[in-house]
Amino acid sequence: MSYREVTMLEIKEVLRLWCAGAAKRRIAAQLGLDIKTVRRYLRVAQGCGVWPAGDGPLDEGQVAAVVAALQPGWGRQRGEDWAVCAGQRVFIASHLKARVRLTKIRKLLRRRGVEVSYPTLRRFAIVELDFGRTAATIPLADGKPGDELQVDTGWMTPLEPDASGKRRRLRAWIFTPGVSRYRFVYPCLSETTTTAIEACEAAWEFYGGVFRTLVPDNTKSIVTDADPLEPRFTRAFLEYAQSRGFHIDATRARHPRDKARVERSVRDVRDDCFAGERLADLERARAHAGHWCEHEYGMHRHGTTGRLPREHFEAEERALLLPAPTARYDLPLWCEPKVARDQHAQVARALYSLPTRFVGRRLTARADAATVRFYDRLVLVKTHPRVAPGHRSTDNNDFPAEKSVYARRDVAFLEGRAASHGEAIGRYAHALLDVPLPWTRMRRVYALLGLVKRHGIERVESVCVTALAVDMLAAGKLDAFATNKATLFEMAEKLSGSKVLDGSWGVERHAIAIPKGRDQGLAFVRKFTDEVKAEGLVKASIARAGLRGAMTSDAK
Repeated sequence: MSYREVTMLEIKEVLRLWCAGAAKRRIAAQLGLDIKTVRRYLRVAQGCGVWPAGDGPLDEGQVAAVVAALQPGWGRQRGEDWAVCAGQRVFIASHLKARVRLTKIRKLLRRRGVEVSYPTLRRFAIVELDFGRTAATIPLADGKPGDELQVDTGWMTPLEPDASGKRRRLRAWIFTPGVSRYRFVYPCLSETTTTAIEACEAAWEFYGGVFRTLVPDNTKSIVTDADPLEPRFTRAFLEYAQSRGFHIDATRARHPRDKARVERSVRDVRDDCFAGERLADLERARAHAGHWCEHEYGMHRHGTTGRLPREHFEAEERALLLPAPTARYDLPLWCEPKVARDQHAQVARALYSLPTRFVGRRLTARADAATVRFYDRLVLVKTHPRVAPGHRSTDNNDFPAEKSVYARRDVAFLEGRAASHGEAIGRYAHALLDVPLPWTRMRRVYALLGLVKRHGIERVESVCVTALAVDMLAAGKLDAFATNKATLFEMAEKLSGSKVLDGSWGVERHAIAIPKGRDQGLAFVRKFTDEVKAEGLVKASIARAGLRGAMTSDAK
């Protein structure tokens, strides 16, 4: 014999009619219940402290107590297999913790001589051991109007083939405010920091202001190192956020509920906005996306808020946004170039000079439209005006003094340095550089200064005097030149048609001297000198050395 199950509403109605003064038989007839059932309900109610109290509302707590007392056995009855599973609770729980499949656990139980049906085993694992259960999903509060803007990216449909027949697939940045859900879509071809900033700039223009908090996922174009507590952002995007005055609240890795307002938007945008559309280029795709956001999605009643997203945004969020940017953002370029041996670093295919101490090191460079700045960790070390690709910006003060002259082609500095060693050396350096392209002779002046360093100022000064005289005689600026005969003969060999005259205007005497009072030594020196001259050894040595014009004299 079967019995009809009585619901809690019927029990509550029995109590309500009884409290209103209705007779038991009338309650039974009105609700279609047996009089004995009505009497049992009222008997239990009186035991729970429920008594007729006029037309006032029933206490829900009293009603729940009556229902619990009437049917304490509500729920599914457990069979023998349930008791068997309870006896193997520790065994089953340990294997579930070790991530063993439930079907495998049933096989292991069978090997132990324990036979249990799989449905009962599964129900036991779910009810008693929380098998297959996940944490409860708690709705996230919408936050304050104008405060939070969630952003996600995803692949869309491809564009139409271009002139070469190639089809490029669109990608889109999708922005969704946390309160109004007024969505904005910005198509692009690649997901980079540049397109991220471009998309944000377009979003601020679309919304008419800047949201205070941006909630992106862990895209590498914004987040370099994902971390639940202290994520690290790309330099360019962090600087952009500081410039526009909003905060970045990146989600945790593999936690899509952190930005639940926008998580499923990629599929919806792809299917509703771009699917079936024939878009020839990126500009048309952006125009189509803007129209869809404003006139289609924005005017479609949202299932959660029950309002039109566009009207909701205009009414509650627009007035609370930060002021929209009035000037175009100058997107900087961040890189880490290495300073080469020529003391230049390359940024955007242009070269910029740096001090010598940074050669071989990597610096951090920031380039905007006007300037290029170089940082050594946190210290600014150099600033250059930005130049076009293929050009260079060189600060001569970055080079050592001895090398900067050559880099600057500063011939005047070289002449002054040579003149500081001697008048003839300076005049000779000037003569070397006195040509239409003086920097082509700079190496010769460097060689002249090297001779001064190696052989001394006096020797080089005398050689320069001779060299200058040769040049002046050759140019007709001198008619005659007097010096020792050996030098004159060397000059004559270089000047065709020149002649060394007989006689001399001066004599350079070479003699052997001993201290006074050494008569025996004096006699020995005289004898030695006379013998050497008589035997011709002095003349032979002069000839062997090529000293033309040298003469021997009688001893005195």
